[in-house]
Amino acid sequence: MRPTVLSAVSAALLCAAASSLEAAQLKIATLAPDGSYWMTEARRAADEVSERTDGRVTFRFYPGGTMGEDAAVLRKMRINQLQGGVFLAGSLAGVVPDVQIYNLPLLFGSYEEVDAARAKIDPQLAAALAAAGYRTFGFIEGGFAYIYSTKKISTLSDAKGLKAWLPENDPIGQVLAEEASLAPVPLGLADVLTGLQTGLIDVVTGPPVAAVALQWFTKVKYVIEFPVVYTVGCMAISERSWSELSAGDQKVVAEVLERMTLNLDRRAREDNEGARRALAQQGVVTVSPSPETERQWQDLARRASARLVADLGLDAELLSRIEAEIAAVGGGGSASADRP
Repeated sequence: MRPTVLSAVSAALLCAAASSLEAAQLKIATLAPDGSYWMTEARRAADEVSERTDGRVTFRFYPGGTMGEDAAVLRKMRINQLQGGVFLAGSLAGVVPDVQIYNLPLLFGSYEEVDAARAKIDPQLAAALAAAGYRTFGFIEGGFAYIYSTKKISTLSDAKGLKAWLPENDPIGQVLAEEASLAPVPLGLADVLTGLQTGLIDVVTGPPVAAVALQWFTKVKYVIEFPVVYTVGCMAISERSWSELSAGDQKVVAEVLERMTLNLDRRAREDNEGARRALAQQGVVTVSPSPETERQWQDLARRASARLVADLGLDAELLSRIEAEIAAVGGGGSASADRP
């Protein structure tokens, strides 16, 4: 009897050990606030993954920037304190420089242009990130970013010398500020509202949803009706953590997260349009540039883009492909008459 009992105990221990090895909790950090639509979708996806993998794969989310901004999250992923995060594309530029190519100033002038380019380029960028050790599930639109200011900016000369928020590790913002003769003030995202309140900064740039969610609208008075850059982000899981999942569980996680990403990507435009209306209702005044001012912005953007392609090591051929897709739908960057 003893060998049988010992065998049974050994088998139970081996099974428990195997079960423990198979179980994986993916810790994911995001700047999205708790209670937001993004977090609702993320938790719904996590519940589905847990159910379909019989609890072998679970998620734990750290919303609202509790794990720090993107650079801090990437550091924590490298030491496996976190297994993933939600990033603006530019934050992954140190991994794959070309992921910030959509952010070139005034590259797009309409969502039709964006859709044409992303249909062809998104898979290439995702493959490059996977090769560099970051598994993604598609890209999530942040939307067109606009310039918000405490002072009216009707012409480029009006912008000269104004103090502009510069996000951490944002070479595109730095070059734009230099070309527009703005005075860049580096700040973490959490400090932007205080900067507006105290007069430390006069100018911020971001999508309408950011201006609403981060309460910028309570301090800014004007928005320039000109989409400066197009923003996009993604959820990324380290390849090390991904490789620890079984092939079957990888298939489930990929299917669920790809669907979640698509839902969030589609929802972004609706949210930004609603935010634009909310900003107008809150008294943020829209400033429409004259045709001459638009041309000046375009000239500025061309100078900035030429510098950035060289300085950041962006793939000129990839940019040419994007420009070809824009031309195919009759667009020409933000000078296009079709406004987002």
